[in-house]
Amino acid sequence: MNLKVDPAASHDNSIGAKECEQRYRLLFNHIPNPVFVLDRKKLIILDCNESIKEIYGYSKEEVRGTSFLRFFEEDEHQNYALELRNSSTLIHVRQLTKDGRAIFANMRVAPFEYMDQKALLVAASDTIKILSIKRQLIQASKMATLGEMATGVAHELKQPLSVIKTASSFLLNWMKKGEPLKNDVLRAMIEEIDNHVDRASGIINHITIFGRKSEAKKEEVQLNAVLEQAVGIFSQQLKLKDIDVMKYLAADLPPIMADPNRLEQVFINLLINARDAVEAKRDRHGQTGSADRIILRTSYKNGKVTAEIEDTGIGIPESMLDRIFEPFYTTKKQGRGTGLGLSISYGIVQDHNGTLKAESVENKGSTLTVQFPADEVK
Repeated sequence: MNLKVDPAASHDNSIGAKECEQRYRLLFNHIPNPVFVLDRKKLIILDCNESIKEIYGYSKEEVRGTSFLRFFEEDEHQNYALELRNSSTLIHVRQLTKDGRAIFANMRVAPFEYMDQKALLVAASDTIKILSIKRQLIQASKMATLGEMATGVAHELKQPLSVIKTASSFLLNWMKKGEPLKNDVLRAMIEEIDNHVDRASGIINHITIFGRKSEAKKEEVQLNAVLEQAVGIFSQQLKLKDIDVMKYLAADLPPIMADPNRLEQVFINLLINARDAVEAKRDRHGQTGSADRIILRTSYKNGKVTAEIEDTGIGIPESMLDRIFEPFYTTKKQGRGTGLGLSISYGIVQDHNGTLKAESVENKGSTLTVQFPADEVK
Protein backbone atom coordinates (compact mmCIF):
# COMPACT_ATOMS: atom_id res chain seq x y z
CA MET A 1 0.00 0.00 0.00
CA ASN A 2 1.41 3.36 -1.03
CA LEU A 3 1.75 5.97 1.66
CA LYS A 4 1.63 9.64 0.81
CA VAL A 5 3.20 12.23 3.05
CA ASP A 6 0.95 15.26 2.91
CA PRO A 7 1.20 17.52 5.96
CA ALA A 8 -1.73 19.54 4.68
CA ALA A 9 -3.96 16.49 4.95
CA SER A 10 -3.92 16.90 8.74
CA HIS A 11 -4.59 20.60 8.50
CA ASP A 12 -7.45 21.96 10.55
CA ASN A 13 -8.53 25.34 11.78
CA SER A 14 -6.10 25.35 14.71
CA ILE A 15 -2.99 23.89 13.11
CA GLY A 16 -1.38 25.45 10.07
CA ALA A 17 0.41 23.46 7.39
CA LYS A 18 3.81 24.76 8.51
CA GLU A 19 3.23 23.80 12.13
CA CYS A 20 1.95 20.39 11.07
CA GLU A 21 5.07 19.83 8.97
CA GLN A 22 7.24 20.80 11.93
CA ARG A 23 5.49 18.21 14.04
CA TYR A 24 6.05 15.53 11.42
CA ARG A 25 9.71 16.55 11.23
CA LEU A 26 10.08 16.45 15.02
CA LEU A 27 8.55 12.97 15.13
CA PHE A 28 10.69 11.79 12.20
CA ASN A 29 13.93 12.97 13.79
CA HIS A 30 13.16 11.46 17.20
CA ILE A 31 12.38 7.93 16.05
CA PRO A 32 15.09 5.92 17.89
CA ASN A 33 15.88 3.71 14.88
CA PRO A 34 17.48 5.00 11.67
CA VAL A 35 14.94 5.91 8.98
CA PHE A 36 15.82 6.76 5.38
CA VAL A 37 13.80 8.20 2.49
CA LEU A 38 15.20 6.92 -0.83
CA ASP A 39 14.54 7.76 -4.44
CA ARG A 40 12.79 4.60 -5.61
CA LYS A 41 14.71 4.30 -8.86
CA LYS A 42 18.22 5.53 -8.05
CA LEU A 43 18.20 4.73 -4.29
CA ILE A 44 19.62 8.17 -3.55
CA ILE A 45 19.06 9.28 0.06
CA LEU A 46 16.52 12.11 -0.10
CA ASP A 47 16.16 12.43 3.65
CA CYS A 48 17.00 10.64 6.90
CA ASN A 49 16.60 11.15 10.62
CA GLU A 50 19.07 12.06 13.35
CA SER A 51 19.39 8.46 14.61
CA ILE A 52 21.73 7.51 11.76
CA LYS A 53 24.56 9.39 13.51
CA GLU A 54 24.62 7.04 16.50
CA ILE A 55 24.42 3.87 14.44
CA TYR A 56 26.27 4.63 11.21
CA GLY A 57 28.55 7.47 12.34
CA TYR A 58 27.45 9.83 9.56
CA SER A 59 25.59 13.11 9.96
CA LYS A 60 22.47 13.74 7.89
CA GLU A 61 24.36 16.28 5.80
CA GLU A 62 27.05 13.74 4.90
CA VAL A 63 24.66 11.19 3.43
CA ARG A 64 21.83 13.20 1.89
CA GLY A 65 22.17 13.17 -1.87
CA THR A 66 24.37 10.06 -1.84
CA SER A 67 23.51 6.45 -2.64
CA PHE A 68 22.06 4.29 0.13
CA LEU A 69 24.22 1.50 -1.28
CA ARG A 70 27.23 3.21 0.33
CA PHE A 71 26.33 1.26 3.49
CA PHE A 72 26.98 -2.08 1.76
CA GLU A 73 30.09 -3.82 0.45
CA GLU A 74 30.72 -2.79 -3.15
CA ASP A 75 30.33 -6.32 -4.53
CA GLU A 76 26.87 -6.53 -2.87
CA HIS A 77 25.44 -3.33 -4.38
CA GLN A 78 23.57 -5.04 -7.22
CA ASN A 79 21.95 -7.67 -4.99
CA TYR A 80 20.79 -5.20 -2.35
CA ALA A 81 19.57 -2.72 -4.96
CA LEU A 82 17.29 -5.46 -6.27
CA GLU A 83 16.13 -6.47 -2.78
CA LEU A 84 15.39 -2.90 -1.70
CA ARG A 85 13.19 -2.30 -4.76
CA ASN A 86 11.33 -5.62 -4.54
CA SER A 87 11.22 -6.70 -0.88
CA SER A 88 9.32 -5.40 2.10
CA THR A 89 11.65 -6.98 4.67
CA LEU A 90 15.41 -7.56 4.71
CA ILE A 91 16.67 -9.79 7.51
CA HIS A 92 20.09 -9.65 9.18
CA VAL A 93 21.62 -7.32 6.61
CA ARG A 94 25.33 -6.63 6.92
CA GLN A 95 26.17 -2.93 6.60
CA LEU A 96 29.24 -0.78 7.09
CA THR A 97 29.58 2.26 9.35
CA LYS A 98 31.64 5.37 8.66
CA ASP A 99 34.68 3.87 10.42
CA GLY A 100 34.39 0.59 8.52
CA ARG A 101 32.77 -1.50 11.25
CA ALA A 102 30.21 -4.10 10.25
CA ILE A 103 26.75 -3.91 11.84
CA PHE A 104 23.74 -6.13 11.27
CA ALA A 105 20.20 -4.86 10.88
CA ASN A 106 16.71 -5.94 9.94
CA MET A 107 14.99 -3.53 7.56
CA ARG A 108 11.40 -2.72 6.69
CA VAL A 109 10.86 -1.16 3.25
CA ALA A 110 7.66 0.56 2.11
CA PRO A 111 6.93 2.50 -1.11
CA PHE A 112 5.40 5.95 -0.69
CA GLU A 113 5.39 9.42 -2.21
CA TYR A 114 7.74 12.11 -0.99
CA MET A 115 7.59 15.65 -2.36
CA ASP A 116 5.55 14.39 -5.35
CA GLN A 117 8.11 11.75 -6.31
CA LYS A 118 8.17 7.99 -5.91
CA ALA A 119 10.23 6.99 -2.92
CA LEU A 120 11.05 4.18 -0.49
CA LEU A 121 10.81 4.48 3.27
CA VAL A 122 13.50 2.29 4.87
CA ALA A 123 13.48 1.74 8.63
CA ALA A 124 16.38 -0.16 10.19
CA SER A 125 15.80 -2.04 13.42
CA ASP A 126 17.82 -4.15 15.84
CA THR A 127 21.02 -2.15 15.25
CA ILE A 128 20.43 -0.28 18.48
CA LYS A 129 19.79 -3.56 20.26
CA ILE A 130 23.02 -5.00 18.86
CA LEU A 131 24.98 -1.98 20.06
CA SER A 132 23.35 -2.00 23.49
CA ILE A 133 24.14 -5.66 24.14
CA LYS A 134 27.74 -5.40 22.97
CA ARG A 135 29.08 -5.68 26.51
CA GLN A 136 26.85 -8.68 27.21
CA LEU A 137 28.09 -10.38 24.05
CA ILE A 138 31.70 -9.75 25.05
CA GLN A 139 31.02 -11.26 28.46
CA ALA A 140 29.13 -14.21 26.96
CA SER A 141 32.03 -14.85 24.62
CA LYS A 142 34.42 -14.62 27.56
CA MET A 143 32.43 -17.24 29.47
CA ALA A 144 32.44 -19.51 26.42
CA THR A 145 36.19 -18.98 26.17
CA LEU A 146 36.61 -19.93 29.83
CA GLY A 147 34.83 -23.19 29.08
CA GLU A 148 37.26 -23.82 26.22
CA MET A 149 40.15 -22.99 28.56
CA ALA A 150 39.07 -25.44 31.26
CA THR A 151 41.13 -28.36 29.95
CA GLY A 152 44.17 -26.16 29.48
CA VAL A 153 43.86 -24.78 33.00
CA ALA A 154 43.55 -28.31 34.40
CA HIS A 155 46.80 -29.31 32.68
CA GLU A 156 48.54 -26.15 33.90
CA LEU A 157 47.45 -26.81 37.50
CA LYS A 158 48.39 -30.48 37.37
CA GLN A 159 52.13 -29.77 37.29
CA PRO A 160 52.41 -27.56 40.41
CA LEU A 161 50.00 -29.83 42.31
CA SER A 162 52.10 -32.85 41.33
CA VAL A 163 55.29 -31.15 42.59
CA ILE A 164 53.58 -30.13 45.84
CA LYS A 165 52.28 -33.66 46.34
CA THR A 166 55.71 -35.19 45.67
CA ALA A 167 57.51 -32.78 48.02
CA SER A 168 54.95 -33.14 50.82
CA SER A 169 54.98 -36.95 50.53
CA PHE A 170 58.78 -36.91 50.75
CA LEU A 171 58.68 -34.82 53.94
CA LEU A 172 55.91 -36.96 55.45
CA ASN A 173 57.88 -40.18 54.84
CA TRP A 174 60.97 -38.68 56.50
CA MET A 175 58.89 -37.74 59.54
CA LYS A 176 57.41 -41.27 59.77
CA LYS A 177 60.86 -42.80 59.66
CA GLY A 178 62.02 -40.47 62.42
CA GLU A 179 65.27 -39.85 60.58
CA PRO A 180 66.94 -36.43 60.75
CA LEU A 181 66.60 -34.21 57.69
CA LYS A 182 69.33 -31.81 56.69
CA ASN A 183 68.38 -28.15 56.82
CA ASP A 184 69.38 -27.51 53.21
CA VAL A 185 67.18 -30.39 51.99
CA LEU A 186 64.27 -29.22 54.17
CA ARG A 187 64.71 -25.68 52.92
CA ALA A 188 64.76 -26.86 49.28
CA MET A 189 61.54 -28.86 49.74
CA ILE A 190 59.73 -25.99 51.46
CA GLU A 191 60.85 -23.52 48.77
CA GLU A 192 59.68 -25.91 46.06
CA ILE A 193 56.26 -26.22 47.68
CA ASP A 194 56.03 -22.45 48.20
CA ASN A 195 56.97 -21.67 44.59
CA HIS A 196 54.43 -24.05 43.13
CA VAL A 197 51.67 -22.87 45.48
CA ASP A 198 52.37 -19.37 44.12
CA ARG A 199 52.23 -20.71 40.57
CA ALA A 200 48.90 -22.48 41.12
CA SER A 201 47.48 -19.39 42.87
CA GLY A 202 48.66 -17.24 39.98
CA ILE A 203 46.82 -19.41 37.46
CA ILE A 204 43.60 -19.33 39.52
CA ASN A 205 43.83 -15.55 40.05
CA HIS A 206 44.49 -15.06 36.33
CA ILE A 207 41.35 -17.03 35.42
CA THR A 208 39.31 -15.14 38.04
CA ILE A 209 40.40 -11.76 36.69
CA PHE A 210 39.89 -12.84 33.10
CA GLY A 211 36.32 -13.98 33.77
CA ARG A 212 35.33 -10.91 35.75
CA LYS A 213 32.90 -8.50 34.11
CA SER A 214 34.58 -5.11 33.93
CA GLU A 215 34.54 -1.83 32.06
CA ALA A 216 37.17 -1.43 29.37
CA LYS A 217 40.11 0.63 30.64
CA LYS A 218 43.10 1.29 28.42
CA GLU A 219 46.63 1.41 29.77
CA GLU A 220 50.14 0.92 28.44
CA VAL A 221 50.46 -2.75 27.50
CA GLN A 222 53.31 -4.84 26.16
CA LEU A 223 51.88 -6.96 23.36
CA ASN A 224 54.44 -9.74 23.89
CA ALA A 225 53.51 -10.05 27.57
CA VAL A 226 49.78 -10.40 26.82
CA LEU A 227 50.48 -12.95 24.09
CA GLU A 228 52.78 -14.97 26.37
CA GLN A 229 50.11 -14.94 29.09
CA ALA A 230 47.48 -16.24 26.68
CA VAL A 231 49.78 -19.00 25.41
CA GLY A 232 50.65 -20.00 28.96
CA ILE A 233 47.09 -21.19 29.56
CA PHE A 234 47.37 -23.71 26.72
CA SER A 235 51.05 -24.68 26.70
CA GLN A 236 50.69 -28.03 28.50
CA GLN A 237 47.51 -28.92 26.62
CA LEU A 238 49.12 -28.19 23.24
CA LYS A 239 52.19 -30.19 24.24
CA LEU A 240 50.01 -33.19 25.08
CA LYS A 241 48.27 -32.84 21.71
CA ASP A 242 51.65 -32.81 19.92
CA ILE A 243 51.14 -29.29 18.64
CA ASP A 244 54.38 -27.31 18.66
CA VAL A 245 54.27 -23.64 19.56
CA MET A 246 56.97 -21.60 17.86
CA LYS A 247 57.59 -18.02 18.97
CA TYR A 248 59.30 -15.27 17.02
CA LEU A 249 58.62 -12.28 19.26
CA ALA A 250 60.38 -9.04 18.46
CA ALA A 251 62.39 -7.59 21.33
CA ASP A 252 61.74 -4.08 22.63
CA LEU A 253 58.27 -3.66 21.16
CA PRO A 254 56.86 -0.26 22.11
CA PRO A 255 53.81 -0.44 24.39
CA ILE A 256 50.32 0.09 23.02
CA MET A 257 47.33 1.62 24.73
CA ALA A 258 44.91 -1.25 25.37
CA ASP A 259 42.75 -3.08 27.87
CA PRO A 260 45.01 -6.06 28.71
CA ASN A 261 42.09 -8.26 29.76
CA ARG A 262 40.20 -7.81 26.49
CA LEU A 263 43.38 -8.02 24.44
CA GLU A 264 44.13 -11.37 26.07
CA GLN A 265 40.59 -12.47 25.20
CA VAL A 266 41.40 -11.78 21.55
CA PHE A 267 44.60 -13.84 21.60
CA ILE A 268 42.98 -16.72 23.50
CA ASN A 269 40.19 -16.84 20.90
CA LEU A 270 42.74 -16.87 18.07
CA LEU A 271 44.77 -19.61 19.77
CA ILE A 272 41.65 -21.72 20.32
CA ASN A 273 40.79 -21.37 16.63
CA ALA A 274 44.34 -22.31 15.64
CA ARG A 275 44.23 -25.40 17.89
CA ASP A 276 40.82 -26.43 16.54
CA ALA A 277 42.02 -25.96 12.95
CA VAL A 278 44.96 -28.30 13.53
CA GLU A 279 42.69 -30.90 15.13
CA ALA A 280 40.14 -30.56 12.31
CA LYS A 281 42.87 -31.31 9.78
CA ARG A 282 43.83 -34.43 11.74
CA ASP A 283 40.19 -35.52 11.86
CA ARG A 284 39.94 -35.19 8.09
CA HIS A 285 43.35 -36.47 6.97
CA GLY A 286 44.77 -38.24 10.03
CA GLN A 287 48.37 -37.78 11.12
CA THR A 288 50.28 -36.68 8.02
CA GLY A 289 53.76 -37.09 9.43
CA SER A 290 54.50 -33.39 9.16
CA ALA A 291 54.72 -31.30 12.30
CA ASP A 292 51.55 -29.59 13.52
CA ARG A 293 52.45 -26.08 14.55
CA ILE A 294 51.14 -22.80 15.83
CA ILE A 295 53.54 -19.98 15.03
CA LEU A 296 53.47 -16.67 16.88
CA ARG A 297 55.19 -13.58 15.52
CA THR A 298 55.31 -9.98 16.68
CA SER A 299 56.94 -7.01 14.99
CA TYR A 300 57.10 -3.24 14.90
CA LYS A 301 57.40 -1.51 11.54
CA ASN A 302 56.33 1.80 10.06
CA GLY A 303 54.74 2.85 13.32
CA LYS A 304 52.57 -0.27 13.64
CA VAL A 305 52.69 -3.05 16.22
CA THR A 306 51.72 -6.39 14.72
CA ALA A 307 50.99 -9.87 16.07
CA GLU A 308 50.47 -12.89 13.82
CA ILE A 309 48.99 -16.25 14.82
CA GLU A 310 49.67 -18.82 12.12
CA ASP A 311 48.61 -22.46 12.13
CA THR A 312 49.14 -25.49 9.93
CA GLY A 313 45.51 -26.52 10.23
CA ILE A 314 42.58 -27.23 7.93
CA GLY A 315 42.38 -23.71 6.53
CA ILE A 316 39.28 -21.76 5.55
CA PRO A 317 37.60 -22.08 2.15
CA GLU A 318 37.92 -18.88 0.13
CA SER A 319 34.14 -18.63 -0.14
CA MET A 320 33.86 -18.43 3.67
CA LEU A 321 36.85 -16.20 4.39
CA ASP A 322 34.88 -12.95 4.11
CA ARG A 323 32.28 -14.12 6.63
CA ILE A 324 34.35 -15.47 9.51
CA PHE A 325 34.09 -12.21 11.50
CA GLU A 326 30.29 -12.15 11.31
CA PRO A 327 28.42 -12.82 14.58
CA PHE A 328 27.30 -16.45 15.07
CA TYR A 329 29.05 -17.58 11.89
CA THR A 330 31.33 -20.57 12.36
CA THR A 331 33.11 -23.06 10.12
CA LYS A 332 33.41 -25.56 12.98
CA LYS A 333 31.32 -28.68 13.47
CA GLN A 334 28.09 -28.31 15.43
CA GLY A 335 28.82 -28.10 19.13
CA ARG A 336 32.43 -26.97 18.64
CA GLY A 337 31.95 -23.23 18.42
CA THR A 338 29.52 -20.44 19.29
CA GLY A 339 30.36 -18.24 16.30
CA LEU A 340 31.07 -15.39 18.74
CA GLY A 341 34.84 -15.68 19.24
CA LEU A 342 36.11 -14.07 16.05
CA SER A 343 33.33 -11.47 15.76
CA ILE A 344 33.89 -10.34 19.36
CA SER A 345 37.66 -10.31 18.80
CA TYR A 346 37.15 -8.22 15.68
CA GLY A 347 35.08 -5.72 17.64
CA ILE A 348 37.60 -5.53 20.50
CA VAL A 349 40.47 -4.89 18.09
CA GLN A 350 38.44 -2.18 16.34
CA ASP A 351 37.70 -0.59 19.72
CA HIS A 352 41.48 -0.23 20.03
CA ASN A 353 41.66 1.39 16.57
CA GLY A 354 43.35 -1.73 15.26
CA THR A 355 42.71 -4.20 12.47
CA LEU A 356 42.18 -7.96 12.42
CA LYS A 357 42.68 -9.73 9.10
CA ALA A 358 42.67 -13.36 8.00
CA GLU A 359 44.57 -15.16 5.26
CA SER A 360 44.12 -18.84 4.58
CA VAL A 361 44.88 -21.66 2.18
CA GLU A 362 42.55 -24.64 2.44
CA ASN A 363 44.26 -27.75 3.90
CA LYS A 364 47.47 -25.78 4.52
CA GLY A 365 46.63 -23.33 7.29
CA SER A 366 45.62 -19.82 8.26
CA THR A 367 47.21 -16.64 9.54
CA LEU A 368 45.33 -14.13 11.67
CA THR A 369 47.03 -10.74 11.85
CA VAL A 370 46.31 -8.18 14.55
CA GLN A 371 47.75 -4.70 13.99
CA PHE A 372 47.61 -1.46 15.94
CA PRO A 373 48.24 1.94 14.37
CA ALA A 374 50.99 4.34 15.35
CA ASP A 375 48.68 6.80 17.04
CA GLU A 376 47.94 4.16 19.67
CA VAL A 377 51.63 3.65 20.43
CA LYS A 378 53.08 5.60 23.33
